[in-house]
Amino acid sequence: MRFFLGIEALQQSDGIYICQRKYTLEVLRRFGMMESNSVGSPIVPGFKISRDENGNFVDETYYKQLVGSLMYLTATRPDMMFVTCLISRYMAKPMEIHLQADKRALRYLKGTVNYGIHNKKGELLAFTDSDYAGDMEDRKSTSGYVFLMSSSVVSWC
Repeated sequence: MRFFLGIEALQQSDGIYICQRKYTLEVLRRFGMMESNSVGSPIVPGFKISRDENGNFVDETYYKQLVGSLMYLTATRPDMMFVTCLISRYMAKPMEIHLQADKRALRYLKGTVNYGIHNKKGELLAFTDSDYAGDMEDRKSTSGYVFLMSSSVVSWC
């Protein structure tokens, strides 16, 4: 078996590599981002997203489809988890600024189509990060962690 539910599994001598290259390309095609320039990060560092009461509304259905596609990609792309969770907060009444953040994430995907998870033998790693009271509306904090065993994500939040 090589493909299962849009996830590609490649067995190699040093482990198993799983990715969603084909699905990522389909998402880029679907949302018209195949010809876009790639960027080095899924979100602008230090960017604070908010409700933007004075902005222009965008189509909720389109926005939800885009966020849903990004959510499915997080199965093999933990690097997309933070931005996907951030933009999913605005699925009710999304504004133009939220769509711009979504498109930035798609531009990042354009340059990292081949990223995935390589399950190797032998090591255990843990990473954490937090943003104390970083939400501009309600001052909520954001924190997260990821545990990797043999370079594979086994737990994240």
